[in-house]
Amino acid sequence: MPRPLTSTARALQDFLRHESAGGVVLMVTAVLALVIANSPFSALYFGMLDTQITLMVGGSGIDKPALLWINDGLMALFFFLVGLEVKREILTGQLSSWKQAALPLAAAVGGMVMPALVFVAINWNTPANLAGWAIPAATDIAFALGILALLGSRVPAALKALLLAIAVIDDIGAILVIALFYTPGVEITMLVGAAFVFAILMLVGKARVGSSLPYVILGIVLWVFVLKSGVHATLAGVALAITIPVTSRGGDKVLERMEHALHPWVAFLVVPIFAFANAGVTLAGLDLSILLAPLPLGIALGLIIGKQLGVFGFAWLAAKSGLASLPPGIGWRQVYGLSLIAGIGFTMSLFIGNLAFDSPEQIDAVKIGVLGGSLIAALAGILILRASPVGEISPSRPLAEDSQIS
Repeated sequence: MPRPLTSTARALQDFLRHESAGGVVLMVTAVLALVIANSPFSALYFGMLDTQITLMVGGSGIDKPALLWINDGLMALFFFLVGLEVKREILTGQLSSWKQAALPLAAAVGGMVMPALVFVAINWNTPANLAGWAIPAATDIAFALGILALLGSRVPAALKALLLAIAVIDDIGAILVIALFYTPGVEITMLVGAAFVFAILMLVGKARVGSSLPYVILGIVLWVFVLKSGVHATLAGVALAITIPVTSRGGDKVLERMEHALHPWVAFLVVPIFAFANAGVTLAGLDLSILLAPLPLGIALGLIIGKQLGVFGFAWLAAKSGLASLPPGIGWRQVYGLSLIAGIGFTMSLFIGNLAFDSPEQIDAVKIGVLGGSLIAALAGILILRASPVGEISPSRPLAEDSQIS
């Protein structure tokens, strides 16, 4: 196998291994948060998240509760890794050619549009909820791959790669949505400072500097400026990733090295901490009728119904029109199961929910909708994939011959 192809395949295998294992850790952490939030330790749990943490340098600094340090600070590392993954996939991976990108692109676009439409339709008469239209549009790649890992050999590697490509495009969409729709106001002076630091980083990357140190130092400065500018601070992670060169002047694979080094920390520490801090919701005295309220219902049905309509429907239309084709060894029943698994919208959905709403009641409703919808989507996807024959059928055959979906 040629060296570049071998390197790309190895990077994909490492990614899938870390994400799958990280997804299992994420599930455990989310359940732990729910248990503690509804235990005698709930006051300690919520009090810890509300603890003010101040970082001062030369008379100025940042003063935020622990929850926002997690959501604005630690999650910047998550978005930095996402940016590195997107860049790698566009340059050398699943999105490097139209032939490879057509199917996941169609599926991802449908998977963002249809859940948003379902949410808006259910919340149309509740204007206060419409800011959450993007919540069900996101797919949690770690959670989804963790589910697929639990299914073992029932899921071919090509299906995991397709899910990865869909999720990468989904992440690009989420980044754009956050930048365009969840930035309430901008402090021009700080934004100019961020642009200046970003320009320096671009020069450093253009010079193909291999050392991580200048990127780390300038990246922290960039994060502070972006945080102070009013643009969501996590986008600094994406901006930093854009500047990272693929290789240094000495031939060192800088992007791959950084991604490989950062991935375990994000998968096993950053995202689980985010899950622990954001999944806790008090269920005491919960009236089951709240599940039918427009906000949680719109999110849940967006994830369960909207995702499968969007991912499966748009993928099928792309294949029928000749714009795309299924990878070898994958059948339409497996794609349908994948479309249900794509309805697991945990990390990014909760993240967008925190941006969309300030009210604790609305944020709790978001958590209920995300957790409920993701759970149902996951169980339905598992049932479909477990019923799918291994190495199913030739993807060239039409839908009606491939499988019967019920």
